[in-house]
This record gives sequence, structure tokens and C-alpha cells, in this order.
Amino acid sequence: MADGKWRRAGATLIRVIAVWAASALTLLALAGILPDFRLQSDDGDTITRTAFTAAWGAGAFGLLSALVWPVLVRALLIVPALVLGALVFFLNGSLLLIALRLIPDGRGDAAPETAVVVAAVMSAVASATSTAFAVRDDDAYRRRLSRLAYRRRRGRPADQGGPGREGPPGTVFIQLDGVGHDALVAAAAAGLMPTVAGWLADSSGHRLTPWRTDWSSQTGASQLAILHGSNHDVPAFRWYEKETRTVMVSSRPASALEMQRRAIERTRDGGLLTIDGASRGNLFSGGAGQLALVLSMAARRGKGSRSRAGYFAYFSDPANATRTALSFVAEVVREIGQSTRARARKVTPRVKRGGLYPFIRAFATVVERDVVVAAVLGDLFAGRTAVYADLVAYDEVAHHSGPHSRDAEKVLERLDRSLALIAKIADRTPRAYRIVLLSDHGQSPGETFAGKYGLTLKDLVRAGSGLPVPRRAQRTRSASEARDAVRIALHRPVEGGVDEQAAKLSDPIVLASGNLGLISFPDIGGRASREQIDRRHPALLSTLANHPGIGFLLVRSEEHGSVVLGPGGAEVPIAELSDEEGPLAVFGAGAADAVRRTDTFPHVADIMVNSMYDPGTGTVHAFEEQIGSHGGLGGEQSRPFLLWPRGLTDPLDIMAAESAESAESAESAEPGESVSAPVPPGGGLVGAEAVHRVLTRWLQESSGPQVPVRAEGFAGAGPVDEPFPPGVPGAGPTAARTAQAIQPLPPPNRQDPAPDATGTTA
Repeated sequence: MADGKWRRAGATLIRVIAVWAASALTLLALAGILPDFRLQSDDGDTITRTAFTAAWGAGAFGLLSALVWPVLVRALLIVPALVLGALVFFLNGSLLLIALRLIPDGRGDAAPETAVVVAAVMSAVASATSTAFAVRDDDAYRRRLSRLAYRRRRGRPADQGGPGREGPPGTVFIQLDGVGHDALVAAAAAGLMPTVAGWLADSSGHRLTPWRTDWSSQTGASQLAILHGSNHDVPAFRWYEKETRTVMVSSRPASALEMQRRAIERTRDGGLLTIDGASRGNLFSGGAGQLALVLSMAARRGKGSRSRAGYFAYFSDPANATRTALSFVAEVVREIGQSTRARARKVTPRVKRGGLYPFIRAFATVVERDVVVAAVLGDLFAGRTAVYADLVAYDEVAHHSGPHSRDAEKVLERLDRSLALIAKIADRTPRAYRIVLLSDHGQSPGETFAGKYGLTLKDLVRAGSGLPVPRRAQRTRSASEARDAVRIALHRPVEGGVDEQAAKLSDPIVLASGNLGLISFPDIGGRASREQIDRRHPALLSTLANHPGIGFLLVRSEEHGSVVLGPGGAEVPIAELSDEEGPLAVFGAGAADAVRRTDTFPHVADIMVNSMYDPGTGTVHAFEEQIGSHGGLGGEQSRPFLLWPRGLTDPLDIMAAESAESAESAESAEPGESVSAPVPPGGGLVGAEAVHRVLTRWLQESSGPQVPVRAEGFAGAGPVDEPFPPGVPGAGPTAARTAQAIQPLPPPNRQDPAPDATGTTA
């Protein structure tokens, strides 16, 4: 024991001396290169004296960085996150100027702008040197990365597996936002994602399957259901609620919090992560007690609840902060170069990528990625039971560059490196971890509706309603989660993206969610009927249904109930919808059920509009400024993936067991007694709510029967006996969920399917 301590102390001392020496040599080199930076007196010094000055300055800068920097960052958490990122260079340069002032006899001096450059280079060199030594020392490597944790390990239970990695394993869920099943398979096959390819190639490693989204194929609906078990009454990314005359926007903190509250009220369950969980970079908390960059908690006050609090763990290390800031600048330059090249080559389809977009892209692909990955690494060292993290980089770039573009492929390469780091660290943590990779939706390519037809959906609706249309079509702004995340980081309000507040009550409100459009008539109470719409605007429904850019409409009829309208006068009652024929035939299996389910939502729009879909090219037409889109039916957007370790139960077996249980419950139920809805037969993994049930089962398999869940699943923080928030009927300190004991599934009758040509298994 004592020998081990002395060896660790000796290794630490050697590493400190090496970093000090590298920093001193860097100072000497920069002093010889930069004209406004000196380490000598005005009369000159000997080489020995100059070297001593450099060592003194490097040591002072290192101590200030270690002692003062974390205090500065914590004090500046009141500053918007992006402003803090911009201050990294200034703060680092200021620390260097102070260090130079501490050199005896005033031998160190630098111009302020030069000090910024010198400090950035020194931080990078010190980080590289320290990391190089730490890689050879597992304990040092773990200690360095564990400092990135949002919460200290202090206070954690002592038994988390121990040095021998015994005890129940933890689970890490990594969501690759917007990466469809086919896109993941193609990237792995092309060598863009070697980590994923290795998991797929290893027969004892992971298995891959697609799953089918709901009609609303976007993060708000999918992640809410995955984390909280229900996305009932979430018809789109944004929708209008007549009773309050407000637009709900999934990426608006107040809306996300309300969506989370409604899901908890419906399920009476705090969420997937209520048992010792962490939520990182998500729209919703999942009931986790540990939060970082969680949108629904962004506006809440209190310890650990504010969204930007998660930035501290990363920016508290000046080397990491400097590296991220440099990468941010490089990403901005990269985006400007890529967009300029696309314009010069007249690449089509193409959308505008100027203004603030290069900075928004850099925030999503660099800052958010680095902070989320750092938080996950901290969770691994803290031994948390369940971690769910969302990496949004691909989704943001694919919206503007296209899901199959070279720009998007580069992002997948960088995401794979992040996965490799997480997997490597998971092998070094005190507790064993299972890594589950999944996505919330895919992306379908295609020219925008406005680009193809010269007018927006809003313009088409106004024309069909006999209302004036501007000569120049006004394009609908993009519903980008990253754009809204930047606004939140800057303490700016998230806008609804439409001028619905200024519109007259008699004018229709038109909202867009990818290739899904929602039309509401605010002066008609409740859900407007087809007959009411026809009396007011006789040409509107036929104008929309027969437009070549529109696939089908959903509207309520007083005579026939809800109906789907399509080109050529097609009209099908919703009860008679079929995937094999009619307006939904081209959209594939499950489309009819998805439309029927959405039709039951209280806040379904008066007219639901889905764009056309070309199954030959896989293209749709987004009603927003996106050439890679998601939100409705059609193509890859509805086909995300689930990649899991083979030691966990197959999702199809879980669904089959649930289906059998549902059938038994239906048979034994008393007349009028409600039972859970049966699992759709033969449909595979259908809907985000089904994914939630699978993930919940896996957590139970890993950890066994659980203790009651604390009610803080809603608020994300609080004592175990804290009651549910107001608005959850019948809930209180005793209304916590208790997981039932795990009953082993019967052996499946089928054999594991053989991999297909792409290397995946169904």
C-alpha cells in the first residue's frame, strides 16, 4: 500500500516537472518569435538567466491556472455560456500577464494581445504534455478526466463495483441526434465510424435494429417518450393551442417544461433516469438528479438546475477551454469555406448558410459536444447507474448541408471519435458500463417546398383562403434545436418562429415542423371541421390536397369523422386507412396507424399537412429552410436505430412478451375495465414509447428490482421524499413508482436472424 502511494507520488512529480519544462521551453521559443514578448532585461541576459526567467514565468502561470482559473469560471457562471467561451482567451491572457509581473526584476513583459496568443499556446502545450504522460498512467488518466465531472464523487456510495468492477453494471445511452439507421450503416461500412463498425463486426458485441417513429418524427416527440414514457398530444415540433392562444415550441424552455409535466401526469412516472441518473444535453430531464444543458430545466433556479451550470465542469480547465475555443473558431472557418464552395459549385439543393449560422453550427458541433462528452466521462467516474446524453452535431449540419453530404460525413467521423473516447474510459472506470447507442429520428433529403415551388406553405394557405399573398415568398425559419440552444445560452428568448401573435384571429396560423405542416383557425373554437373550413374558404382544402408538393391532409369531418384527403379528390375515412393503397401507400408500413394515433390528440391541428414523398429518391419537401429534414412521414426520417450490447434482451422479445401480457389482461378484464394498449403485431419496434419500455427493461436487467423512485423526476433535484409538483393528480410523497421484480422472458422460439448485406440484423 505504502509503496503504491510513493510510486503514484513519484509519477505525479515527474509529470509536473515535465509539464513545467515543456511550458518553459514554449515560453523561450515564443519570446524569440514574437516581437512584443520578452523574458530579458533591457540590457540582455545570459542564456541561463533567461531560462530561469522562463521557468519562473511558466511555474507562476501554471499555479495561477490551477488555483485561480476554477474560481474565475465559477464566478462567471452568471455570464451567458457563449460569452464565457469568448472570454476564455481574455482570461487566459490576463493570467499570463499577472504571471509575468511576478517574475523578479521585471524581466517578463508582453503586449496584451500577444499575451492572449502566448497563453493559448502554453495551455495547449501543457495539456498535450500532461495527457501524454497520463496515458501511460491509468490512475492519473482517470484522475484527470474525473475532474470534468459536474458533481464530485464525494458523497457517492462506496460500493460501486470496486477495483474488480464487481456489482451491477451501469448503462450509458448515447443519442446521435438525427442519425438514421441507413445513414449509420452506410457510415460504418464506408469507414467513417470505425468504433461503430467494430461493435457491429464483433459477434459478441452489439446488435443493431431500426425502429419506427410516430408521425411526428422529431426530437421533441421522440425524446419526450424515450425519457418520460409518453408523447401523447405532441403533434409536431411546434403547435398552436387555442385555449391559451399560444404556440408550443419543443425547443422553448417553458414549452419543454410543460411537455415534461404533462408526460409525468399521464404516466405517473418520474422518468427513465429517476434511479441515480444523469441527463446531459437533452430537451428533457428524464427524472435525473444530475443535469447539464437540459432545456426543460434551463429557466429553473436552484443548485444543479440551470442549464449553463454544466459548462463549469469543462471550462474550469483552462487547457480544455482553450482547445474548445480554438476548435470553435476552426469550425466557423470550416463552415464558411464549405458554404462558399457549395455556392461556387452551384450545388443543389442548397439553402442560405450565412448570418449567425456558422457560429450556431460551431456551438452545436464543438461546444455542446465537448461539454456533453465531458459530463458523461464525469458520470462514468462517479459510477452513476444510468446516463442519457444527446449529441446534436449531425442533426444541425445535415439540416443545412444535407444528410448525405460530405459535411455531414465529417461530423459523423468526429462523433465516432467521441464514442471511442467514452468506450475507452468506460473500460477504466470502477464500475462496468454497457453502452447503448440510439437515435431519435433520421433525416430525409430534398429541396425545400419554397425552393421547389416558389412559395411557402403559408403563402399557399393564404392563396387558397383568398387572402393577400406577398409578392416575395417569405421563407419559414428553420426549427433548429441548436439555434434555440444558442439563444438560451445567450439569455435570449426563444421565438415561436412565426408571426402568429400579430396575426388577426380570422387569419389561419401556419406552422412548420420539417415536412409536416399544421394549420389552425384561432377564431374557431375546438377542432375546426371540414364543413366549417369549406364554408369559410371553399377552395382551401382542394388547393392543398391537389398541390404536387403535398402528399396528404388530415382533417375532421362532421359527417364521416376524420378523413385523409389526397390528390385527385381522394378521400378516405381514417378508420379505413391502409398502408397498401390510397394516399398513404407510398409512405410505407405503419403510416396509417401513426396518422390514426395523432388524430386522437387534443391539440391536433385543424389541418395536418404532410409533404409529398418520392420513394424512388427518398426525398421530401420541407416547409422550412432545410434540405435535410424530419418531422413528418416519408423516408429515412421515420427510421432511426437502436444499437445495444448482446447481453441485453432483444427488443423484439420484450415487445412480444408485452403483447402476450396485454392479450391476457384484455381477456381477464372486467367489462368497462381499461387495459394497456396491445403492442402492434408484426410491426417490430414501433413508436418512441416502445423504445422507453425497452430501455426501462434493460435498466431493470442491469440493476435488478429498484427502490421507489423519488418524485424529483419532475424537478430534476430534491430529496427522496419530495412530493410531485402541483398538477400531478393524486401524486405525493407516497406516489412513487416501484419497479416490479424482473421475471425472466421465455426463450425465444426464433433464431437470431443472420446479418443482411449491410451487416445489420433485424
